[in-house]
This record gives sequence, C-alpha cells and structure tokens, in this order.
Amino acid sequence: MSSQLAIAKEDLNKYGFLNIDVDPTLDLVAEIERLKKEKNAIILAHYYQESEIQDIADYIGDSLGLSQKAAETDAEIIVFAGVHFMAETAKMLSPEKKVLLPDLKAGCSLADSCPPHLFRKFKEKYPDHVVISYINCTAELKTLTDICCTSSNAVHVVNSVPKDKGIIFAPDKNLGAYLIKETGRDMILWNGTCMVHEIFSHEKITKLMLRHPDAKFIAHPECEAHLLEKADFIGSTSGLLRFTQEDPAEKFIVATEAGILHQMELKSPNKTFIPAPPNNTCACNDCPHMKRNTMEKLYLAMEHELPEIHLDDWIIEQGVASIDRMLEISAAAGL
Repeated sequence: MSSQLAIAKEDLNKYGFLNIDVDPTLDLVAEIERLKKEKNAIILAHYYQESEIQDIADYIGDSLGLSQKAAETDAEIIVFAGVHFMAETAKMLSPEKKVLLPDLKAGCSLADSCPPHLFRKFKEKYPDHVVISYINCTAELKTLTDICCTSSNAVHVVNSVPKDKGIIFAPDKNLGAYLIKETGRDMILWNGTCMVHEIFSHEKITKLMLRHPDAKFIAHPECEAHLLEKADFIGSTSGLLRFTQEDPAEKFIVATEAGILHQMELKSPNKTFIPAPPNNTCACNDCPHMKRNTMEKLYLAMEHELPEIHLDDWIIEQGVASIDRMLEISAAAGL
C-alpha cells in the first residue's frame, strides 16, 4: 500500500472521501468504465447528480428505485452517487454486496433533521400511532418506522392505514402537510424539512411565471404549501420527469433540485426547462450534499473500494421491514 493511500485511509473520517490527487490527464470516463468491468460494479446516480456523473451511470433515478435496481443485478459492488441515506438503503436491500459512497459527508438536510434518539422520545408520546417515514431518512430511523413511503406512493401508504389509527409522519413536514390535504387524514408531523425545497422564492417564481405565461409550473411535494398551490402539477422527481415528456407544453418552470433538468433536456430536447430560483443570489437551486460527489471521487472510490457503507445487522433486519411493508402496499395498489 502506498504511503499516500495509507494516509488517505486514516483521513477518511476527516474528509469523508479518499483525499488523493488524481492525475488531471487521466481519462476518468475510460478509467471508470474499466473499473466497472474489472470489479463487476454498477454505478447508481440520483437525478440530482452532476450531469457527467449521470451520463456514466448504469442506472439513473430516485433513491428507492435505484436501490431496487441494484438488488436485482449480479453486481458485487454498488457505487451510489447520491447521499448517505440512499447508500444505506442500497445496503439494506443488498446486505451481501459492497456498497460504496464517493463522499461519506454527502448527507441530507432532511434526514439530518430527524435524529433517531429524539424521534424515539417523540414517538413514545403517541404509543398507538402508526409511524410512516419518508424514504429520505436514516437507516436507524427506518427501524423506528412501521411503513416507509416515497413521494410517489405516499398517498397510497397513508390510505392503507385504518381510519381509526393515528399516524405520525416523519421527517418532512411539507410532504406531510401535502398528504393531509390529499388524504384528509389528521397526522402528527415531525418538524423536518429539505433545505433545497425550503428556500424557493415565492416572489421570484411569481415573476418568472408572469414573464413566461406559456410555461407550466411543476413542483415536488417537499416544497412549501404556498408554492404547491401555484403548481400545475405536483409529483416525485421521476413523476416530474415523466410529466414533462407526456404533457404538450413546451416550457416548464421546475421547482426541485436543478440536477433533474439534465434528464428533462435529454428526454425532451425541443422543450425549455427553467429552474425555479431560490431565495438567494444563485440562479438555480442545487443541493450542496449531492454536489459533493465528483468524477474524481467516483473514480477513487471504485479504484480503492472506499469509502464503504457498513450497517449493523440489527439495523438492516429491523429497518428493511418498513421498506418491505411499503413495497407490499405499492404492489397491491398496482404501483
């Protein structure tokens, strides 16, 4: 082992990734393709990743769908270009496989907003309630959850709970508020949010809509209620992508992380996509955690098979039950 690699391994906790210089003349695309073949590895990329990472990925999609894809393959190594909770989900569904995350510090503001030890105490106040947690949460929070959900199947999951049972919904209060409106169920909401979907500017979006009256405004349900009220369509990331392909409109204002625009442009090259502006000086809304992953970190993770995701057996066993229950409900609903 080189001294540089040994030092880099020792510094993993400090940096969250292998802090090794990469030769700038290296053809990273060719090297990553070589490593995929040599190591029987697949790359999963979330829609919010940089376009060059999306372009080299074997599968692109939402977090749960990606983990399900990985479980179906015979790959021995899963490289998840996303954030920490997504890689954890992949490990839970494929415990026998090695799961790599290019940067361990690629976290999630929403998942971090619901620490399991605090949620456990919160849950104790409502002992007879069913806990539904958005898939965007930590593996440990899933062990405290009865049923997971995604933004695509959340309405079906909520409706599957008997009317006489109370519900705690975690961790996203905006998605929870949207579900209360859609289902008519009175739920106890954990006070968590996603930083990306929290800072869209109502004023700037209104001005954009006035400037582009022919554009349809589409939004992810993690956005605040006052924005969802203005939306022509509300849906999951994959739902938004599908809508832009199927709807006859030629221009869309998109209120979710701007990384999805790359796939929208690939799928509908003759249409125009405008990122909804946040309430700051940036032109679009990027997730800083998603953008921690780079081609260099992706290459180093595959070359050295680090950083690796490890989960205790009890977390996998108890946490995966909430995902399995969700999949049963989705299958019964034909989703």
